[in-house]
Parts: sequence; structure tokens; C-alpha cells
Amino acid sequence: MIKAVLFDLDSTLIDFMKMKRIASEQAASAMIDSGLNMDKQVASKALFEMYLEVGIESDVVFSRFLEKFHGKCEAKMLSAAINRYLDTKSVFLDPYPRVISTFIQLIKWRIKLAIVTDAPRLKAWQRLDATGLSHFFDVVVTFEDTLERKPHRAPFEKALKKLNLKPEECMMVGDWINRDIKGAKKVGLKSCFARYGWQKVTGGNPDKSGADHIIDKFDDVLDIITRENK
Repeated sequence: MIKAVLFDLDSTLIDFMKMKRIASEQAASAMIDSGLNMDKQVASKALFEMYLEVGIESDVVFSRFLEKFHGKCEAKMLSAAINRYLDTKSVFLDPYPRVISTFIQLIKWRIKLAIVTDAPRLKAWQRLDATGLSHFFDVVVTFEDTLERKPHRAPFEKALKKLNLKPEECMMVGDWINRDIKGAKKVGLKSCFARYGWQKVTGGNPDKSGADHIIDKFDDVLDIITRENK
């Protein structure tokens, strides 16, 4: 009997990488408009790759990018990049289709909902608020809650403790095989691979996730709960 569903946040509930790519392109374009002497396509690719290298949550990527490709970080270019990035982010940061309707149905079934994310606490809550999802969750576990990243046991165990449930009563849904799925299995949670959100940069074979369940669209979660709780 599944009594709670734990969800990863980025690329499981929201198309985070799509937003990041588009926002990076717009930030690069803004820097070029402000005087950066680079081809737009080259700059966009280099900026996104720097995010992957430095950290997808990094706040210093733009300044490091300018230091590397412009020789110095000019306030004019940096401010233009930040403003364009934030404007673009506000437009493209949306839940995947049918996320909200699926949550409403799960709540009607008295299924508890939780988030287990490696994102910093403030950024996680900013995304949840921006996408209208913040009020759905009984529990939200972010990086600061354990100072450990998935697949470490600590984030999952923290969520279970807050939910006051056993591992076999919960299912973890995530797009990252080596973090979400392997971490869930370590703790004894049922696992569900969100194949629609898988990205090449996250690694693993999407056809060999090792998960108990696989979904290709978000509301497939409802079918899984229906089968599991017969």
C-alpha cells in the first residue's frame, strides 16, 4: 500500500533543463548586445557548458564566463545577463503537463506528497512558489536539511521520518537514475523513473533504469498508485 509519493523537483515536476538552456541563450545574447565580442551560438553553448562544469545552481557562472571570454567582468554586461536570465526564467519555469491535476487526485486519495531535492532550500522554494506548487507538499527536503546529496540515504530517510512512514509505504519518482532511483532502492522505497525528464547530462541508460516503475508522462503516476493499492 503506497501512502506517500516522494518527488524529485527539477526535470521531474518542472522542465528545468529546458528553462536553463533557453535562459542561458538569452543571457549570452544580452552580454553580446552589451559589447561582448562573441558569436551568439558559440557563447550560448559555452555558457551552458560552464553551468554544467561549475554547478547548475551556481550564482557565479556569468562573472566567470565574462572573465574567461572577455578578460574581465564588466558590470554593464553582468547586469544585462542577470536581468535577461531572470526575465526568461519567469516565462519558461512551468510544471510539466498534468502535474497539478495529478496532485489534486493524489490528495483526494489521501496520498501524502513530498519533495526530495538536491537543490538549495531557497531556490527550491522559489521554484515551487513560481510554479504554483508550494502548497501541495506535506514535506520538502532540500540540500540544507541533511548536507548530503542523493543517492545518499540521508535525504530519503529525512523525508520518511517527517512523513512518519515506512520505506515500503512510499514511492520515489525522479528523472535521475544514479541519484533518484539508486538512492530510493538503497533505502527500500519503491522507485519510479520519470523517463520523460531524463537528460543525457545526468547519465545512466534510460532503457535500463532498474526502477520498479517507468512513466513517460506525469499522470501515469495515478495508474501506478491504482495498481499498487488494489
